[in-house]
Amino acid sequence: MIEYKSFKSSRITDADWDSFVDETDNGTIFHKRKFLSYHAKDKFTDASFVVLKDSNILSVMTGALIKRDGKTILSSHPGSSYGGFAYKSELSFKEAHEIVESLLKYANDLKVDAVQLTMPPMIYQKKYSDYLDFALVRNGFTYLKREVSSVVQLDVEKEHLLSTFRPEARTATKKAIASNVEIVETERFEEYYEILKRGLQLRHNVSPAHTLDELVKLKSLFPTKIRLWGAFLDSKMIAGVCNFNANNNVVLAFYISNLEQYQNYRPVNLLFYDIMHKSRDEGLKFLDFGIFTVNMEPNWGLARFKENFGARGIFRDTFIKYLK
Repeated sequence: MIEYKSFKSSRITDADWDSFVDETDNGTIFHKRKFLSYHAKDKFTDASFVVLKDSNILSVMTGALIKRDGKTILSSHPGSSYGGFAYKSELSFKEAHEIVESLLKYANDLKVDAVQLTMPPMIYQKKYSDYLDFALVRNGFTYLKREVSSVVQLDVEKEHLLSTFRPEARTATKKAIASNVEIVETERFEEYYEILKRGLQLRHNVSPAHTLDELVKLKSLFPTKIRLWGAFLDSKMIAGVCNFNANNNVVLAFYISNLEQYQNYRPVNLLFYDIMHKSRDEGLKFLDFGIFTVNMEPNWGLARFKENFGARGIFRDTFIKYLK
């Protein structure tokens, strides 16, 4: 028997939820209650829910109620990069439909105006399947937007990795190596955060989405999954990237930045060359550089930068259905 419950009304604990996510086909750290706990308790109106089959968890969805254009929307959690359903590999075609039907019943219970989901891209799955996408469209969902995320496949022999870069990136990487730039995993978050703030302000006139305290808290929650890599020249950090090992398939490059005055050393090129090597050795299959479109508007320069490392684009889809 299929039934659904809000997370709050269920007897499922945070630990039960997170343990299930670890067993799923497509779950990420962004689906975990532990990850969501870094947000202030009053920042979001949590509306996460659970689908049960014969009293066992079939699927979970992190969710929250948001307001937009005067409408109340049940959304996959806005405090996470990805949301949607986390489910086990053996999910059947029929069960995918039952999950979506449960979502719509839950949305009607909440009397919301719309439902929207941002799904993890397909590379986050262990076994590729479009069952849920089909079930969503069949039940009246449409694409709100289809962003393009840059992805590098890591199934390349070590000695051939550099050859997958474009000539310009290969040259820059070799220059960084010759300049004695060193790549090290580090805990120097304060130093890195100053570089990040300066870079975002200079290039985009914005601040990081996370505060320094939030990044440090996330690192403490996921000490082996959230990792800071720095590029150093004579012990000085000149560039850095904070990576999220989102699941056992994918490492997500979250924040990339470098000191402008050291750009000529090409530290970012060496950072990613080294990270790709290490990630491959650790069994990860993909490096996700993140999106280079915002509301489906391309950033051509960012696309070229990521393509230099052999990246190609895959969809990060957001579905929506209006109920009123």
